[in-house]
This record gives sequence, C-alpha cells and structure tokens, in this order.
Amino acid sequence: MFGLHKRLWAARPVKSSYDAVIIGGGLHGLATAYFLARDHNITNVAVIEKRFIGFGGSGRNTAIVRANQRTQENLPLYKEALDLWPELTRELDFNLMFHNCGNLNLAHSEAALKAMRLQVASAQFLGIDSRLLDPKECKEVVPALDISGRPRYPITGGMYHPPGGIVRHDAVVWGLAKGCSRRGVHIHQGTEVTGIGFEKGKVAWVDTDRGKIRTPRVLNAAGGYSAGIASRLMGLRLPISVLTIQAMVTQPLKPLLHHVVSSGAYHCYANQTLKGEIVTGAHMDPWPNFTTQTTAAYIKHQAEFVTEFLPCLKGAKFMRIWGGLADMTPDMAPIIDGHVPAEGCFLDCGWGYFGFKSSTVTGRYMARYMATGECPEILQPFALKRFQEHRLMGETAALVDYSANN
Repeated sequence: MFGLHKRLWAARPVKSSYDAVIIGGGLHGLATAYFLARDHNITNVAVIEKRFIGFGGSGRNTAIVRANQRTQENLPLYKEALDLWPELTRELDFNLMFHNCGNLNLAHSEAALKAMRLQVASAQFLGIDSRLLDPKECKEVVPALDISGRPRYPITGGMYHPPGGIVRHDAVVWGLAKGCSRRGVHIHQGTEVTGIGFEKGKVAWVDTDRGKIRTPRVLNAAGGYSAGIASRLMGLRLPISVLTIQAMVTQPLKPLLHHVVSSGAYHCYANQTLKGEIVTGAHMDPWPNFTTQTTAAYIKHQAEFVTEFLPCLKGAKFMRIWGGLADMTPDMAPIIDGHVPAEGCFLDCGWGYFGFKSSTVTGRYMARYMATGECPEILQPFALKRFQEHRLMGETAALVDYSANN
C-alpha cells in the first residue's frame, strides 16, 4: 500500500549483556558490527549511538574515495577499500551509488610534480592504477581546467587515479545498518555511553543512560568524539586534535565535471553530483574545536580559489554549507589498536578526513581483530605505540603542494 514502508533496521530493547559493544554509529562502527556478524558469527553485538547513525563524519563529508595516498602502510588498505564497494553493493542489496569516475590531483610547481612522481611510483609498485600527466593531458581529462598562465598558481601537471571516485555516504550508512539488523545486530540510537568498567585488567561492562551492559569487548569508533571518550571513559590520552572541516554545494549545473579534481596549492577540491551540484571542500580549520559551525571566510576562500583553476564556475551560487569534525593525528594516519588500556578495549579513530574512504575494509579487519584477539598484519602499523617509539608515518607529504605559497 502507498505510504507504508519497512524500516531498514529494527529498533530493539537494550539487553543486559552483549558479546561486543561498539561506541559510535558511524561507518566504522557499523562496518565492524556487520563483519563481526557476517565473518565471525558474532551476532550478539550492540552499536551504541548517542544521536542517530551517521550523525558525525559519516554524514558530513564529500563522499570521495581513492587510493592515492603515499605510504606503503596506507596504500594497500585503501586499495582494498576501493575493491570492496561493488562487492558490498551486491551483498547488501542496496545501491551505494559507487561511481569510480577517477581522481585528478593538480600540481602547481616542479617540487609538487616530484612529490607526485614518488606517489605514482609507490602506487604502481603495489598494483594501483595511478599516472602522472602533463598540463595538456590534465585538460584532456578535465576540459574545464584553465592550464594557461593566468591563474595565480599555474598547473604544471597532475596525478590521475582512475579507480578513485565517489560513493553516496548516506547510502553506505543505511546499507550497513540494514545488513547489521538482518544479521541480528542491535542498533541503539539516542543512547549515550557514560562509563566503562574493568575487572582484573579486562573490560567487563559499559554504563549507558539506558542501563548497564556486560561485555568482554568494547570498540571506540566515535570519530571526532573518540578522543574525548578515550580520555573520560578509558583513562587514555590520545594524540588527536579535533578540527572542523567545511564543505558546500552549488546550485545544479549542466554536466561539466566528470572527475574529482583537487589542488593542494589552492587547498580545495571539487566534483559534480548526479543532481548537477558542484561539491567543493578544503583543508581543515587550523584551530582545534568541537563545533560544526561554518564561516564566511571559508565561503570566500572556496569562491576565490576553485574558480582559479575552474573559471567556468564563476557566477555559480553556493546553496548549502556544512561542517564536520575531523579527528586528526600528528602524522595524518589513524590509531587502530587493541587491548589498550585493558584487555578487550579496542580503538579505531584518528582518521582525520580519510575515515570515509577506508571505513568498510577497516571494519572487516577490525572485526577479525575483535573476534580473534590477534591484530591483522595490515593494521599493525597503525598501533598507538608508534607515537611513543617516534615512528610517525610520512602520509602528510601526500597532501602538501610545495608551491610558492608554502
């Protein structure tokens, strides 16, 4: 009948015990719960979300996916993530709207081109499709680009990554929630975790505003709120700064941008949605805060800089702007660890603005970690102890354009 529909996930009462409790109803938490049930038959799982699923960074991003990072630790994880999107679309029986339209990163100096050569070589060594382009080839990929000497920072080349693209972030949240619910996972929205209890060096329970839950496993996957939860409830101080990242969309336009295009020198990126809107974002605000407020300075920045290399967008109107929280570590790589500060406590946080791209595959490996107690090899480089041992990753270099403005 018209007007009737079935909920994608069921609302269930909070049980007094679960085999695993996941704090955070975003993509990392939902993916971990899904793969715990699918791959390890651990279905007695609770996803605890203070607001509603997808409230945080999962619903406040520009939905870009790619595997053009720099380091050998990061690249394999993101490559697997790209390969997983079509598989999940079929498996979840839900259109995630994955479109591997390709990603073009622009260079504006010889130094930037040298950095891109290293990135391309690293990617190709690991079997990832990535290519270095000259300015004319960049314009062949994105005809709207201005490759003349007019822009403040002329385009000297680019790095083209064909497997990259976009995925509908809300669809991934809904699809994973549907898959979790079908496999027996409980999703508790509007529920706050207020404490974590320990017995004999092991996690024993979780306190919530809906009662106490006994559990031997707890995962902190709360995105921008994960550092606060670790500090207040786990007694663990994490090297994470929480920064606001802003994005916006224009009015719908005729199709003109068929790839994701970004510029480190101008600190902005853009892609066009199926509705014709140009989605554009930039680097994070440079000061730590816990707000999702937007600023006029950011609108001015985007309007000035995105039209430098895409001048055809001059005159387009911005229609919406939003902000989200990015939990950024000093080396722009995540913290993935287990049994800290006690056995049964797991961390999946510190993703900054890379969390969406890696969410599903990280959830699959995190589920294995929680089920077996053994950290998968691909996750081992992201352990918290790297900061104590001064083994910071070199991922920051992947985001820097060594142009005249740096």
